[in-house]
This record gives sequence, structure tokens and C-alpha cells, in this order.
Amino acid sequence: MSASKFTLLCNSHNCRTKLSGFAWVTACSHVFCDQHGTEEFSRTPAICPACSSMLSGKLDVLRTELAPSEQYKAMVLVGLQPETVLEISHKALDFWTYQVNQERLLMEYSLSRAGGQVLQMEKFMIQQNQSKELELNALRGEIASLKKVLEEYKRKYSEVLERLNERNGQYQKLQGLLDSLRMHTLGTGEKDPISHPFTTGLVKPRSSHSSPSFLGPEGDRFFSLGPENAKTFFQFSTPTRDRTQTFKKN
Repeated sequence: MSASKFTLLCNSHNCRTKLSGFAWVTACSHVFCDQHGTEEFSRTPAICPACSSMLSGKLDVLRTELAPSEQYKAMVLVGLQPETVLEISHKALDFWTYQVNQERLLMEYSLSRAGGQVLQMEKFMIQQNQSKELELNALRGEIASLKKVLEEYKRKYSEVLERLNERNGQYQKLQGLLDSLRMHTLGTGEKDPISHPFTTGLVKPRSSHSSPSFLGPEGDRFFSLGPENAKTFFQFSTPTRDRTQTFKKN
């Protein structure tokens, strides 16, 4: 990182803001914003918030202007020996080098920490993907089995529908035969009501002198009794008086 493009940041862990205007610098090469420096270094003895070093010297902590005026820059080192100027410049450059290195180390630490989090997230995502893939495969197998069951139900439904159509055709044929038989029965019943007593419900009464059908044609002659024949048929002969008395004597 180029020093010309580097901007000092407050070394307080809770601040980390870019510095401008006035700042507090320490002998341990740390720098703080004006607000945190005033709060921390107003106590006695002063302790560095970054490294906890004791700052008991009079010049261990200074409040300095980060962008001094041209007059200040022209007069601050005037009259000093070149060696002194070089020593002051060397310490000032050491301060900047330390700050740049600290920021680099902090950025590397943050980057490694973020990389570790990324690796953990990648492992977690791989595990999640594997578990979801297993669940997806299980669901695919279940869908395949359900498709087979559905095809089986479709086949059974087609068979049942075919049988139902056959039964409906048979029923229609039987219904047509029944209707034709009914029409035929009704037609013959109107022409000859005696021959079909079960259709009309009317039976012709038989003659009082007609014989039963099982006796044949001779039955009428056998059962045709006139008054004289009926009298003779029902007349019983009684035994004579003499015979009765003879029976008693014996």
C-alpha cells in the first residue's frame, strides 16, 4: 500500500474512523481520533487503549495537527542540525510504516477470518446439497412408484370400464327381449284371454256337468247323472225282516 494513498485510522477497536484535523499520537506508534484521545488520555496515568502501554512521560502523548499550515512547516525544524532533522524524519517515517503494517496485518487477519467463514459456509452448503440431493432422490423414487401405482389403477379402471360396457350391452339386450316378450304377452292376452289366465286374471267357469280333465272324454258320461239315475245311485237296499230275525237266532 502506497504511503501517499494511505489514510490514518483511529486505532481504537470501537472507532476505526478516518482521521482529519487533530489527532492524538503516542510513543508506542498508535494514533487516535480527537474524541477518543481526549477521553482516554485525560486520566493519570495515561494508558494506550491499543496496546495497554503506560504513557507516563511528558511527551509520550501529543495532540497534533495532521494538516499543519505552511508557516508551521517552514519553522518547526528551522535551526536544527541535519542529523536531528533526519532522525526526526526517520522516527516519523517509522510511525507511518508501523501504521501501514498494522493495517495490512489487520486486513490479512480479517481476510483469513472471512476465508475461514467462507470455507465453513462451503462445507455447510455441500452438506446441505448432499442431504437435499438424497431427499430429492427419495422423492424421485417415490414419484416413480406412485406413477407405477397410477398406471396400475388406470389399467384396472380400463378393465372395469370394459366389463361395465359389456354388462351394459347385455343388459340392453335383455331389456329389449323383456320388452318384446311383454308386448307379445299383452298381444296374445287380448286375443285369447282364456288360454292365458295368468295374463288377464280371468278364468272361464267350468260347466257343472263337465268332468275333470284327467278323466278324459268318458268322464262326462260317467258323471252325467239324471234325476232317476241319482235316485237309483243313492238308494241303498235294506235287509229283509226274516233275515234279520234269522241272524239274531243264530
